[in-house]
Amino acid sequence: MAKYSAYGTKLLRGATQIAQVTSISGPGLSLDTADVTTHDGSGWEDVVATILRSGEVTLEIVYDPGEATHKNASGGLLYDLIHRASTTYTLTFPSTPAVSWSFTAYVTNFEPDMPVDAPMTASVTLKLTGAPTIA
Repeated sequence: MAKYSAYGTKLLRGATQIAQVTSISGPGLSLDTADVTTHDGSGWEDVVATILRSGEVTLEIVYDPGEATHKNASGGLLYDLIHRASTTYTLTFPSTPAVSWSFTAYVTNFEPDMPVDAPMTASVTLKLTGAPTIA
């Protein structure tokens, strides 16, 4: 079984890599179920699969207000948030062969952190819409 370091994972917005990403989490894919247990059943819970949930991707970045992939200008995360724009993203894992997940998402959160004794950072949340493509 191959083991990989997460170092080198990339998140692209369209064809452009989002700069200065330090951590990526998600998407948390899940399946909802509905209880269909009946009185004349086996006595065990019975469920059926219902909706697939696409989840969210969260990322931490070293925030640079002038960086094209961060700012409020076309091509930036803040731009997508403010303009309620859905965008295609690709998460590429550092594996051999390369594996990527593509999805459409909205930026739903952009929260800068400006400590006195550390670099300026931001937490960003992407909410997937529709089915991701897992290649």
